[in-house]
Amino acid sequence: MTLPIDPTLLGPEDIGEEQTVLAMDHEEAIEFVREACEDAGFGVPVEFSPSEMLNEKIGADRDPYYVLGACNPEVADRALDASDNKLGGLMACNVVLWEEEPGRQRVYHVSIMRIARLVGMAPDDDTWADIVADTGEYVEDLFSTLRASEHAVA
Repeated sequence: MTLPIDPTLLGPEDIGEEQTVLAMDHEEAIEFVREACEDAGFGVPVEFSPSEMLNEKIGADRDPYYVLGACNPEVADRALDASDNKLGGLMACNVVLWEEEPGRQRVYHVSIMRIARLVGMAPDDDTWADIVADTGEYVEDLFSTLRASEHAVA
């Protein structure tokens, strides 16, 4: 299979990658990040623990791993319209937390809006650029809050 893009040429900024580390318990970090998502303008309509499911279903013995499906309804509505509903295949904008070690949680996000444009699921036009910019501001607010918190690891 030939990829439509060369992933080796992509940097973190191309996919809207953001991450930080928090020094806190996993469950406490989930609550903290959920509240920070809401403060940044995201709702969290979906959340789940892949590690719990995999540990239960196949005995995977995974460390804590949690997904917060963040969404700003206004932007999501615009994105569905602009992508002819294709973006729904990537929704929601996931913010992932995993325990690197007890008391140390990695928070990670990539932009589905940027990725959708890169792989041709969304148009490369001004409407989509506005959607990317709007979601980028929400993500920037979220990660600024996380990085400025007393729990952030330098």
